Amino acid sequence: MTTFALDTNKHNRKNFDCGVESLNNYFKLIANQQSNRDNSRTYVLQEKNNETHVVGFYTLTMASINLDSLSLALQKKHKSSNSVALLARLAVDKNFANKGIGSWLLVDALKKILNASDTIGFPLVVVDAKDGVASFYKKFGFEVFKDDKTRLFISIAKIRASFK
Repeated sequence: MTTFALDTNKHNRKNFDCGVESLNNYFKLIANQQSNRDNSRTYVLQEKNNETHVVGFYTLTMASINLDSLSLALQKKHKSSNSVALLARLAVDKNFANKGIGSWLLVDALKKILNASDTIGFPLVVVDAKDGVASFYKKFGFEVFKDDKTRLFISIAKIRASFK
């Protein structure tokens, strides 16, 4: 499987339905605009036999965080940095749910982020896990911020170690 940058001339966004209206609307109406403005990048997984059909997608961008939200050890380690990679969105079409696609997309996103971190240093990856999906990210080693139970992070060092 391979992800591709969202291409509105190729990828049919109209039929995508992950079951979460805000994610559907983002993908259909906003993702391409944000990419064109260099605010984020959205990657799609195409159906194997139909390249126009999107199985799932994720969006990556950068963000800043308040270091006070981290443990004291991490605050001390990263005191000169507040920039992080943000996995802004991740969704799988309902027709492909419960087939491991979400896990595959997350790993693919983390690989892209890790490659970016080799060029531009940043210490963490953050995800806002709305709609009760925090447990999904925790299975991959993400930890909850101490002041926000829906916001999770994982260190680049931990990602790098997991791919060795």
